Amino acid sequence: MKFAVSLAFSPPDHWLPLARTADECGWDVVLVSDHVVHPEKIDSPYPYTEDGSPRWDAPTPWPDVWVAVGAMGAATRRVRFMTGIYILPLRNPFVVAKAVGTAAVFAGGRVSLGIGMGWMKEEFELLEQPFARRGKRADEMLEVLKKLWTGEVVEHHGEFYDFAPLSMQPAPPEPIPIVVGGLSEPALKRAARLGDGWISDMHTSEELREICARLASLRAECGRADEPFEVVAACTDALDVDGYRRVRDVGVTCVQTMPWLFYGGFSDDLAQKQEGIRRFAEDVFPKLRDEGAG
Repeated sequence: MKFAVSLAFSPPDHWLPLARTADECGWDVVLVSDHVVHPEKIDSPYPYTEDGSPRWDAPTPWPDVWVAVGAMGAATRRVRFMTGIYILPLRNPFVVAKAVGTAAVFAGGRVSLGIGMGWMKEEFELLEQPFARRGKRADEMLEVLKKLWTGEVVEHHGEFYDFAPLSMQPAPPEPIPIVVGGLSEPALKRAARLGDGWISDMHTSEELREICARLASLRAECGRADEPFEVVAACTDALDVDGYRRVRDVGVTCVQTMPWLFYGGFSDDLAQKQEGIRRFAEDVFPKLRDEGAG
């Protein structure tokens, strides 16, 4: 089993030292999250809370994830970086391909693109991207990204994007895995059909059991049952080694967490967060990896 430390809601000046600490302590993944702006008035309901309110307030910082990944990648040796999630259809595919590909170069290929379709219509309007049919557009964007990342001369003629032969450099040093987020049936089908994995919101282990089973069924329907597939999940009732074993057994391959919450709770103290990263690695990793689960 792998473990990912989430930097969501942490101050930007914590990101590099936290990434270095995770790298030194054997964490597998550093997760970063994405928004461009926070409008003062948001009419779009947030889909992951009962009342439709976001889990954060307006002053929450959202650094550009690819600038951050490039910086953290250059400052670390082995840990992988993943967006959890990056709002793909909010952008132009050429801009995405260039940013992700460049970050992958500076990080030595240690990059995975975790994507979502987005929920905030206001943000799409500000970035001049259509909110309607964003899922269909994102499906085609994935095809375009994979072509551009080859570094070869490619062309594309689709419903949303059409371009004559061209190439984009620098090319990533290795293929960039695509991890798809979302809880809807179209999102799960997208993950099964086009993704190298699926990334969750916050779920119970029983909810994850059902989702993993559905993903396995959909992947079988697509003829992809034997291909490697990551399930990156935050589990609300897996809080110790036995809990991590439980979610591993239902199909989760990587647990995402903020480890300092187990060693002092919410804090903006950098040293406490670093200590939480270290202690979690000491307390949890050997017990699972000695079982051959790492």
